[in-house]
Amino acid sequence: MTDRALAVVRAGALTTVQDLGRTGYAHLGVPRSGALDPGAARLVNRLVGNPEDAAVLETTVNGCAVRPRCPITVAVGGAPCPVTVDGRPVAWGTTVRVPAGALLDVGAATRGLRAYVGFGGGLAVEPVLGSRSTDLLSGLGPAPLADGAVLPLGTESAPRGWVDAPPWPGPADELVLRVRLGPRDDWFTPAALRTLATRAYRVSPATNRIGLRTEGPPLERAVTAELPSEGMVLGAVQVPPDGRPVVFLADHPTTGGYPVVAVVREADLAAAAQAVPGTVVRFVPVR
Repeated sequence: MTDRALAVVRAGALTTVQDLGRTGYAHLGVPRSGALDPGAARLVNRLVGNPEDAAVLETTVNGCAVRPRCPITVAVGGAPCPVTVDGRPVAWGTTVRVPAGALLDVGAATRGLRAYVGFGGGLAVEPVLGSRSTDLLSGLGPAPLADGAVLPLGTESAPRGWVDAPPWPGPADELVLRVRLGPRDDWFTPAALRTLATRAYRVSPATNRIGLRTEGPPLERAVTAELPSEGMVLGAVQVPPDGRPVVFLADHPTTGGYPVVAVVREADLAAAAQAVPGTVVRFVPVR
């Protein structure tokens, strides 16, 4: 019987198993988690014939290398990067057939931050609360990849949609985040709200799967009292004591005690997942 699994040869800076996340558990303190760039995850799954919610690998900055123990169809998307099989260059952004025992190496991102690796049949790690996603905040799901780890693969089916040149959007040179002000915008001065809407910020190197941290002009509070902890949503723009906005991403806490000045439209968060440190960030209030 074929051994449907892959061995991790090079785990990379941070590679995790992700699907489209676990919903419906915020009341238990469990965030959604899931792929930070869900469009990229969906597309690599479509290319290899998987359901869109199959589990994939999400790499960060410098990719990873794995050795499948069976022949497998693979697609690498998200952040553009070099891809090789046993040292030979292969195509990024479309399907590649990898022989059993060959080394699939996903290299460092040339633009953006996070690449997605889809495998025919998906990664068949044990689901937790209905999802196979790694949640770095709560520790649910499989641990981040480590050298020598072995991950099971699901049963591969014939790809449903072969696409020679899928429309991969490139990472933006400037990150524009549309926001709806509130619920705590009245905790900030009018000057602070003008600053948020008109001044440029930059992505901080401290950004992670929990939140996109920014560097730039601080937002002045009009209300300096302590705020009791309240529920937090995906895309919430929380303002900690240093006044620099933090955009909550997939692994965000479900409660928090700093005021939320605005909420980013969910459609804009995939671009935030690919924004490298130093990228200019602009917040654009919309109704």
